[in-house]
Amino acid sequence: MSVMSFLLLLLVAAVCGSIGQMLVGYSVGGCLISAVVGFIGALFGSWMAAQFGLPEPFPVQVGSETFPVMWSIIGSAILVAGLALINRRRLA
Repeated sequence: MSVMSFLLLLLVAAVCGSIGQMLVGYSVGGCLISAVVGFIGALFGSWMAAQFGLPEPFPVQVGSETFPVMWSIIGSAILVAGLALINRRRLA
């Protein structure tokens, strides 16, 4: 994987993580944290889709890697919702 491919994957993950955070209405951090949330969301969302036998409706091909955009957004939203619940309980 080239540096340019990695940076493009990082950008796609950041956008997916940001969309997931916007859907939930809770932000866990800045751009780099959004990229981390996007990557973790992609892993979690892809695992969840595989468990239910669901296809990827909108994959993005970057170099030789395929990034599951839809499952990344869904996984990010679930991850951020869980973090928001934990954080709000702790603050209350």
